[in-house]
Amino acid sequence: MSYYQQRNRNRLGIGQDGNALTMLIAIILVAFVLLAFIKVIYYFTYGTQGLEIYQNQILSWVSLPAHLPTFFTRPWTLITHFFVHDGVWHLIANLIWLWAFGHILQSLSGNSKIIPIFLYGAFAGAFMYMLSYNLIPALKEYLLVSTAVGASAGIMAIAIATTMMAPGYRIFPMLNGGIPLWVITMIFVIIDLATIPYNNPGGHIAHLAGAGMGALFAFQWRRGNDWSLWINNFFEWVNNLFNPDKPKRAKVIKSQLFYKGNTPPYKKTSGITQQRIDDILDKINQKGYDTLSQEEKDILKRASKEDL
Repeated sequence: MSYYQQRNRNRLGIGQDGNALTMLIAIILVAFVLLAFIKVIYYFTYGTQGLEIYQNQILSWVSLPAHLPTFFTRPWTLITHFFVHDGVWHLIANLIWLWAFGHILQSLSGNSKIIPIFLYGAFAGAFMYMLSYNLIPALKEYLLVSTAVGASAGIMAIAIATTMMAPGYRIFPMLNGGIPLWVITMIFVIIDLATIPYNNPGGHIAHLAGAGMGALFAFQWRRGNDWSLWINNFFEWVNNLFNPDKPKRAKVIKSQLFYKGNTPPYKKTSGITQQRIDDILDKINQKGYDTLSQEEKDILKRASKEDL
């Protein structure tokens, strides 16, 4: 059995608890259905004019604006925009790519890399999107009206990271042994690069930024630097914040017993001999019982119990 076949045996099922890929897809679908429902209500209420009202009153408040002063009035769009899809085909295409590459990534590197890589890529794409419209002369004329939605930058990061982790991974094995993953990814990247001058240039720039972040994540991970650790630790902390059954941090035994304890770690016990008892009795005769130390009193007590 090959290496990849062995690893694929441990893949998480679609409905299995803790499946980050399924959770991410579910969040995107829920956001789409919710916005679609609101859009239908606007259409039924205002007719065709309702679509423009919906655009201004709802969609513009969850989309990422390229105009920085507008962004500063709605900073939450930095997160909301990559869960929003306003078109059915845009949604379907993104979910297909997300499932295809995310499923492979999850089988190769475990369940803890999907969300962090997606977030890194989405944030990198958002940054480059706003930067390009504010700095590139050809795009500045569209600055005030340009907004970004969609998970494409985060998905591109997942695709590139997956390819760098296993470039020889083959899909569609029935086609002459399969197509190497790097070929599919290369086509994906070339299409984005070639279509920048024709349609949605800021969006394609964001995709390429996500790709670069995915490559950087995979490169660091192969060098032993896992950038997903702090994100997963943060999610675990939030998840356990109000959980009464959360595991408590174990106490350090050495600190508990030797540094913070009220009693010493051991108790000295003197040996009892007849000579020792005679010396204590002589001391009582000469100086009195009150002059005995606690140790000497304990010796007498033990001797009385042992009938020495």
